[in-house]
Amino acid sequence: MTTTPATAPAAKNNRKRNRLVLGAATAVIAAALVAGAGYWWQQKDALSQASVADCKLAQRIITEGKQISTGSAADAQKWWEQTGDERRAQMKDGYLGAKISNYEGWALATAEKSSEVPSAKDVKDLQEQAQGHCENAGVTLSMPRLGS
Repeated sequence: MTTTPATAPAAKNNRKRNRLVLGAATAVIAAALVAGAGYWWQQKDALSQASVADCKLAQRIITEGKQISTGSAADAQKWWEQTGDERRAQMKDGYLGAKISNYEGWALATAEKSSEVPSAKDVKDLQEQAQGHCENAGVTLSMPRLGS
């Protein structure tokens, strides 16, 4: 007698089990990759979310900008420099900071009686963009039209 055929079915069962385990592992990895890609796709265009402190600082700057836009150009220039330094030093969300920086510049331009003052639509659009960064903070930003 040569070899016993009893070991052949056991080896065949081991191969089936190994294939099943590898198939299940592959399916789990593929599902995780698909879920991760789906999450990334949803978040890729989402706005950054600023802190409550950033949003409150933004609103304070907006309020001051409205007031300074009707004052003297010299006062507006001094305010613009100081506020810019303060915003860059304290505001953590740079995307919100960029929107507020636009409003600061518009306030200065309005005080200087520049021909490049923003329209009501421009201000409204900027407010909506800035507000998007403060949704999770629960702070409502209100940007009034400048110079009036």
